[in-house]
Amino acid sequence: MRPLCRCFKLVRHGEPMVESNEPLREPAAGEVVVRIRGAGVCHSDVMLYDGFVDSGTGRKIDLSRGVAAPRVLGHEIAGEVAELGAGVSGVAVGDRVVVYPWIGCGKCKFCTTDREPLCSAPRNLGLQNDGGFSQYVFVPDAKYLVPAGDLPFDQAAPYACSGLTAFGALKKLAPMHPSDSVLIVGAGGVGLSGVRFARHVLGIAPIVAEPDRSKWQLAIDAGAVECIDSRDPAALGALMKSTKGGVAGAVDFVGTGESFAFAFGALAKGGKLVSVGLIGGSTPVTPALIVFKSVTVTGSMVGTLGELQELLAIARDGKLPPLPTTTMPLDAANDVIGRLHAGKLAGRAVLQP
Repeated sequence: MRPLCRCFKLVRHGEPMVESNEPLREPAAGEVVVRIRGAGVCHSDVMLYDGFVDSGTGRKIDLSRGVAAPRVLGHEIAGEVAELGAGVSGVAVGDRVVVYPWIGCGKCKFCTTDREPLCSAPRNLGLQNDGGFSQYVFVPDAKYLVPAGDLPFDQAAPYACSGLTAFGALKKLAPMHPSDSVLIVGAGGVGLSGVRFARHVLGIAPIVAEPDRSKWQLAIDAGAVECIDSRDPAALGALMKSTKGGVAGAVDFVGTGESFAFAFGALAKGGKLVSVGLIGGSTPVTPALIVFKSVTVTGSMVGTLGELQELLAIARDGKLPPLPTTTMPLDAANDVIGRLHAGKLAGRAVLQP
């Protein structure tokens, strides 16, 4: 008799997820069943729960078609291999793994060149396929399982999204000169990962712009050289003065009109801004400033399987400071979504089914 799988499913966008207990199906050929031991809750889960992103122009960007309910959300997953489908090799039952969730069609030019997040026919876990707010998850191929080593599951799980997103964004700034300054906007779950990785990826301790001063100590502990209040009218001018003309690189992990404008305004000549956050909003951009300052603005969405393998190799070696996490039972899934909605959760929440 097959075991029951307990999970929380999004049935209608914007409404509490519903608990479900269903028999666990047999894995198909090539599939791997992972017993989930840690499932990080990402701010993008809040947007997927709502079914939209606020564009800031009175228009909502519809996400509901990409996450057709009913769906088990959650894309930051770590656990133990529980079952193997026919023909699976390279992993064994009991292996401790982090699951790469950004799975594409497997055939297009992006999928065959390790750029699966750009695939136009995605099979992402927690979006098009059931994800981590569950006791088990089905992974279509063992290649998407990355060894977790001895990392605690609450630390390992967030590497699949918040960690990978921050790592991929920072790599877009590399290489940098040791005399350069780096600005990270936002000290939430993803932003703190960026702070943790900056010295390793870029060789530079970042400046952090965060209006919530209760997060400043977390950022300093993660490796920030300084914290500033981006809502202070004098902050941008003081930053330009202290950096002698602006920062060489900035990453906006917030994604509001205000955060983007602050990061863009802080760039030195020849600087680069990587836009990551999806909170919502808009701001005017003057094309002439892009030309006169010769700056680059680029977007960055999560990261590749190769980057996750690289990141976890660094983490397993103990070279990264720990991420502040709050562990909660699977029962708390709806509560965590509500607290993230209200901006009342510091660090990363990790469900432990």
